[in-house]
Amino acid sequence: MRATLGLCVALALSACGGAPGQGTGETTETAAAAGAPGAPDAGSLYGTLEPFAEHAIYFVVTDRFVNGDPDNDHRDQGGAHPTFDLPIRCEDGIDGNVGYLGGDFRGLLDNAGYIHDMGFGAVWITPIVDNPDEAFTGGDPISCGSSLTDRGKTGYHGYWGTNFYRVDEHLPSADLDFRGLTDGLRAAGLKTVLDIVGNHGSPSWTMPVAQPGYGQVFDADGGLIADHQNLAPQDLDPAGNPLHAFYNPTGVVDAEQGSIFDGNLAQLSDFDAANPEVLDYLAGAYEQWIDQGADAFRIDTIAWMPHAFWKAFADRIRARRPGFFMFGEAFDFDAARIAEHTLPENGGISVLDFPMKAAMEAVFAEGEGFERLVEPLYLDEGPYANPYDLATFYDNHDMPRMDASDAGFIDAHHWLFTARGIPVIYYGSETGFMRGRAEHAGNRAYFGQARVDAAPTHAIHRQLTRIGQLRRDSIALQRGLQANVRLAGDDAVFYRVYEHDGVAQTALVALNKGDTPRPLALGQVLQAGAWRDGLDAGDVVLDDDATLDVPAHGVRVLLLDTPLDADGRRRLRSLQAAAKGSASATPAPAAVD
Repeated sequence: MRATLGLCVALALSACGGAPGQGTGETTETAAAAGAPGAPDAGSLYGTLEPFAEHAIYFVVTDRFVNGDPDNDHRDQGGAHPTFDLPIRCEDGIDGNVGYLGGDFRGLLDNAGYIHDMGFGAVWITPIVDNPDEAFTGGDPISCGSSLTDRGKTGYHGYWGTNFYRVDEHLPSADLDFRGLTDGLRAAGLKTVLDIVGNHGSPSWTMPVAQPGYGQVFDADGGLIADHQNLAPQDLDPAGNPLHAFYNPTGVVDAEQGSIFDGNLAQLSDFDAANPEVLDYLAGAYEQWIDQGADAFRIDTIAWMPHAFWKAFADRIRARRPGFFMFGEAFDFDAARIAEHTLPENGGISVLDFPMKAAMEAVFAEGEGFERLVEPLYLDEGPYANPYDLATFYDNHDMPRMDASDAGFIDAHHWLFTARGIPVIYYGSETGFMRGRAEHAGNRAYFGQARVDAAPTHAIHRQLTRIGQLRRDSIALQRGLQANVRLAGDDAVFYRVYEHDGVAQTALVALNKGDTPRPLALGQVLQAGAWRDGLDAGDVVLDDDATLDVPAHGVRVLLLDTPLDADGRRRLRSLQAAAKGSASATPAPAAVD
């Protein structure tokens, strides 16, 4: 059952069964029918019971964050094909780089307090597995604006695995392995989201001369179990050569024949999802990293593998760790397509919310109104198993960084940390770092300790910290169902409501992305009386037809820490019903009772 259908349970409209909380194994309570007039309705109110929804996520390309241990830089690695500091020159003088730059576990752990203080509860790190030790000599030439071009690039990003059971030598220190990192992050109040790859290994063909590691896979003991042998996929012989059996022999599929989800991606060694040995190898490796402290997975290129593979993978992982949270990258702006991964029959894996990313860029970088955000919320009758479990974001390492003003970033963070979903922020966005830059043009530039130390003085950082810490302390903002009063133009007003298992909190959110302060009309409030100001000390007394003064590019969050009374629940139902007719319009008071 779609979670949006389960809202009939959450809103206690009738007696009906609920949808599972994503990855929790829990189910929504069966709601009792409404009681006598004036009596409170029975049943819980929430968007999700997923435990990981508590944590906003800070995403780092580990090699590009902070170099905490120069002794593991391996600056002389690669011989004729060196791997350290390989700049890509751009005409505007802001260069990219495709070599290692020194970021490591030590640099991340040394700055765990910095990340936690902004309000984050988890860190997503790029893959930690062993990658080749030379720069790739095949593929297509790299330029400042190119994409899916790899000639001269290294595996600094971690996505070119050759041994999925071993940590790449650039990341640990003599006194800090992966278990030490996860233990240290946990002690600092941060969970670890490990980026994993199931679709492919390293680049595997088009090299002038075969290079060690490329197109090869090694087992936990270092034994070679697969080798592409520098052959094009269609030239492989999986039936006749055991070293080819790991790979899919489908060649490149161009745009006229299919899509990037079909066939070979760039020159990457494409794993054969139908081979049970592939599943066993990958699941075994990732179980090892769970045992060493990984708390959740982000799954790279999830859409490039069939649903049956991910269902089997998820079942195996959750048999070992019940409720283990995972979200995948299906690089697609069609909600119906990416939602398929979230369904229980396909593994029940959440996804990065690409439709919301597109809308956020339009609203916060290009000046469109808040109404653009209504549809991708999919609060009612949407395609996702549960939209509240989606990972929401506006950019990352695989696309140009958002090209917004400081105010645009501040407005985007106010939305991300109050609206439904699990917010994900890419490293450096707390200062507008490298805004507008694509992959080879500085998107993945080195951040460094000096920028970390200076960041708290930046306006974006200050406002992110303010709203991030509030979300960390508010269960309504983390898991509450969302009911929109108005999303239009420069302002947004909505509620987040959580009542479950003896815990109750309602948040009233008002956003203003305009350049001047303005009073925002609240309409008929869910419950009159004193509300607690979540961001400033003191109480705010609300009655019907109240207004709330919101600063320019500002946010107000008022909290009610008691359950809604019967009138409040009826008004909430009315608000939901009115939103179906006009999501951007404030319901008239006469429509409530």
